Amino acid sequence: MTNADPANVDKTVYFGVININENGRTVAGIDIWRNVITKELFCEEKRLGVLDIVDYIGMPRIEKGKKWAVAVSRIRKHQDRWRLIKLINHGRFDFITSDSESTIQVDVKDYRIIDDEWWSFLIERNVNRAVEMNNETSAS
Repeated sequence: MTNADPANVDKTVYFGVININENGRTVAGIDIWRNVITKELFCEEKRLGVLDIVDYIGMPRIEKGKKWAVAVSRIRKHQDRWRLIKLINHGRFDFITSDSESTIQVDVKDYRIIDDEWWSFLIERNVNRAVEMNNETSAS
């Protein structure tokens, strides 16, 4: 019988949060966890006033070559304005809006959405910060 060395077992720990603000008021947040050894990030969106349970259980994984990001609409307002996504590095990218009503297709370059209606920011660059949805330059 072999004993597993607990020192070599990767653990997932709470890493931080991103507060998402609109007009200076916090309207949502992204909870972020990280594996201690691999440094892999896991994210979950929290929308104030929305009590629905997410459609997945456990820590959502992200595919290699993608990064956790938030897509923000320059046109929409309130809860329908943003979406947690798994963003590609380069190319055409599709995601479903937060209201699940439509699919959006945008161009992406260097993990940034390049679009007239949408912009994005990476989770890894904004841990433990507040991001104002009305100020695109506040997040990178």
